[in-house]
This record gives sequence, structure tokens and C-alpha cells, in this order.
Amino acid sequence: MITLSFCALAGCTKDKNEVSDSVESTGTNNWRMTGTYVDLGLSSGTKWKATNEVNETDAEYDFFTYDEAMNRFGNSLPTMGQYEELIDECQWSWNGSGYNITGPNGNSIILPASGYRNCDGDVAEVEGVGEYWSSTLYAESTDNANLLHSVSGGMCIVHFPRCFGISVRLVQK
Repeated sequence: MITLSFCALAGCTKDKNEVSDSVESTGTNNWRMTGTYVDLGLSSGTKWKATNEVNETDAEYDFFTYDEAMNRFGNSLPTMGQYEELIDECQWSWNGSGYNITGPNGNSIILPASGYRNCDGDVAEVEGVGEYWSSTLYAESTDNANLLHSVSGGMCIVHFPRCFGISVRLVQK
């Protein structure tokens, strides 16, 4: 059984001073538009897409399994290093249904807390947690892949089985 308290259990919660709560809500569908890549001013020069990817076969939630995401987007999926840079160099502000992320240069993106679908097909935590695939398999098991996990109290890197359906946000160098 998978629980969503990985961060607290693993001690990896990034409860940064920059993380703050606000009541502003963007709703669950505001990211469904064609997007451009946003330069957040990160030291690597990585640009983050302004919107989540749309999955035509899952129009309600736009979730992808790890294999679907890798087959469709490949090297455009963020690495764990790119997620760590996003966590370390940006200010994160909870908006009630996800995070507003502001880079060192003042530009920002939103990562919605769009939930996930487990391997049995059950959808959970919509507007409660944000899960985003990385391109990196979990080192101890090829059945699992690493991802960014975010909740109102912080964010960290965890791993889920590859059959989970979660969101995808792309990067560009």
C-alpha cells in the first residue's frame, strides 16, 4: 500500500521559509491551455513549461503513467536535478489548490495539486497533492520512478510505481 506521507516519513519535506500559505485559488482547470516555456532565472538556464501536459486519453485528469510520459515526452521530462533546483532556487507559495512558484528573476509558474491515479485506477487527492513525473527511475527498483511530491506543507522527491497516473510538466534547456 502506498501512502502520501512519504515526505514526513522520509524526512525530506522542504518546509522552506519561502513557502507560505494564501487563500488565492486558481481552480483545477486553469492550466489547460497552450503554454510557453518560462525562464525563471534558474542557475542552469532550464525553462519550465507554463502549463501541464494534456493527455487526450485521460481528458478528465490529464494523468500519464511513467511509461506513457517517457514514450511521449522523453528528454523533455525534468530530471531529479531540475526538480531539486526548482525547489532550492524558487519561492513556493501555496494557493489553495497548488503552488505558485516564483523564480529568482520574478517570473512564475503554477504547479496545480491535481492528485493522482493509483495502479488500481482510483483517483485521489485532487487539489490536495501535486505529483509530477521525472525522467529518473528509482535506483532501487525499475518498477518505480522518481517524482516531485507537493502538499500545502512542503515538497520533496519521492517514488511511485510506474503504473500510477500523475501529471507531467516539461522543461527546456
